[in-house]
Amino acid sequence: MGNFFVVFLGGGIGAAARYWLSGTIARTSGSAFPLGTITVNVAGCFLIGLLMTAFEDRFLVTPSLRLFLTIGILGGFTTFSTFGYETIAMLKDAEFFYATINVLASVVMCLAATYAGTIVGKYI
Repeated sequence: MGNFFVVFLGGGIGAAARYWLSGTIARTSGSAFPLGTITVNVAGCFLIGLLMTAFEDRFLVTPSLRLFLTIGILGGFTTFSTFGYETIAMLKDAEFFYATINVLASVVMCLAATYAGTIVGKYI
């Protein structure tokens, strides 16, 4: 039951952070393109790469802290379900160019960010 609560608490924090950051970016960019969603996904991928590498190579953390930070906070923070919905919505609206760019940018940038996080994680 303790791990469930840790993930629940972290998920709430991550979801609130996602709501704030993606909303702020969407309002300030003024674009129809889901830049806030991509930013959140790339940041979340970088952070999970960094944290998991740091936890494996540098810092011993309790299983509860790892659950809280990765499954909880980052699980609530990243938005691939939103990515899927926004991409399908663009396809339904015949915005094929934006849908394609969204898929390519999200996959390539998030994989690159995860890899970058693993590299940075080795040096902290």
